[in-house]
Amino acid sequence: MDMNNVNIEEIVKQVLSGMAGNAPAATVSAPGAAGAGIPKTARVAMLTALEHYDIKEFPIPEVGDGDILVKVEGCGICGTDAHEFKRDPFSLIPVVLGHEGTGEIVKMGKNVKKDSAGKDLNIGDKVVTCMIFGDDPEITMFDLNKQNVGAADVYGLLPDDDIHLNGWFSDYILIREGSTVFNVSDLDLKSRILIEPCAVLVHAVERAKTTNILRFNSRVVVQGCGPIGLICIAVLRTMGIENICAVDGEQKRLDFAKRMGASYTVNFKDHKGIEALAGGVKDAFGGHLADFAFQCTGSPVAHANIYKFIRNGGGLCELGFFINGGDATINPHFDICSKEITTVGSWVYTLRDYATTFDFLKRAKGIGLPMDDLITDEFPLEQINEAHKTNLAMTGLKIAIINK
Repeated sequence: MDMNNVNIEEIVKQVLSGMAGNAPAATVSAPGAAGAGIPKTARVAMLTALEHYDIKEFPIPEVGDGDILVKVEGCGICGTDAHEFKRDPFSLIPVVLGHEGTGEIVKMGKNVKKDSAGKDLNIGDKVVTCMIFGDDPEITMFDLNKQNVGAADVYGLLPDDDIHLNGWFSDYILIREGSTVFNVSDLDLKSRILIEPCAVLVHAVERAKTTNILRFNSRVVVQGCGPIGLICIAVLRTMGIENICAVDGEQKRLDFAKRMGASYTVNFKDHKGIEALAGGVKDAFGGHLADFAFQCTGSPVAHANIYKFIRNGGGLCELGFFINGGDATINPHFDICSKEITTVGSWVYTLRDYATTFDFLKRAKGIGLPMDDLITDEFPLEQINEAHKTNLAMTGLKIAIINK
C-alpha cells in the first residue's frame, strides 16, 4: 500500500476521532495545512470600478469553529455579475463577486460535521454554497412556503469587509457559520459550476407546475436561448417534455437549443413584427399556439411579445428579470383576461430546489444532454477582466473562471 495513503488514512481517523469527542476539539486541516498546504494569503478578483477588476491579495483569516475554508476550483460568470460589472446596480463596489463557484474543503472548524442536507463533510470534499442565513427563521431546507433566497445573503454579492474572501472569484473562500453548504463530491467540476444557474431553472419549472397546465404532452415555447433558456430546455427534457420550440435571434444558440432537446426553433430575425413571429411559433407547432411559455430574456419587449405565443387557457412563467429591466407594455384584455392566461413569476431558487438540482444534473447527463458544452470559455483568475468582456460580447455561452 502506498505510504502517502496510509498517512492520510491515519490523519482522517484522528480527525474523525476528534470530531466525535474522543480527542481535544480543534480546527481540522488538510494534511500539511500548517505548512505549505495552505498559504498565508489568497488572491481575490475585486471589482474596484465599473468594468474593472484588480487582483488583490489578503491574509487568509482564522477559521472559526463553524467555518469552512475552501480552495476555489472554478466559478461561472452570471448575468448578475455582468450587471454589476457594467452598472453596479446593488452599490457593492468594491466587491469580490462570483456566486456560481465550487471548490475543495481544506480546513474546517471543530463544529462542522455535516452539510445542509445531512451528508458528512470531510477535508477534501467538493462543495458549493447556496445562501447565508439572516435573521429570518422561515428560510429552511424544507420550507413549505417555498420562500426563495431573496431574504438571505449570497456569497459573491456581499459587501467587502475585513475578511475579503467573500466571493468565488478568488483562490480561497471562507464559508462562515450559518451558511448553507452542500457536499457535491459525486459531481465533476463543470457540473458543479453549473449548479447555481441550473437551480434557477429547476425552481422556475417547479413554479410552472403549480399552474397545473405544464404536462408531458404540452407544447412549450422557450424564449431566449442564452444559458438560462438552454438550461430551461434541458430541465423540461429531463421531465419527459419533448414538444419544445426555442425562440432567439442568434442561429448558433438556436442550434444548441436543438442539441439540448428543442424540437423546433424560430429565429425572430426571420419575422417582421410580432404577428409574423407568433405565426412562426404557431407554424412550428403544426398550427397550434403554445400551451405554456417560459420567458428567459431580460427584455421588456420580449415579455410583451410572449403572450402572443400562448393559446387561450395557457400558462406563462416569467423568469428573465433578476433586476429592474424596465416596464413592459401589454394589453391586459387581449393578453391576459380574454385568453385567461395563468402567469407565475420565478426569482432565483429555494434550498430545496438547490438540492434537487444535483439529481437533475445527473439525469441530464444520463440522457445524453450536452451540459458540459454550455461552458464555452475558460479563463484564469488574473484574466477576469477579459473574461467579463467575453461574456458581454455574447460570443460564447457560459464563461467560467478556472483555477489550475
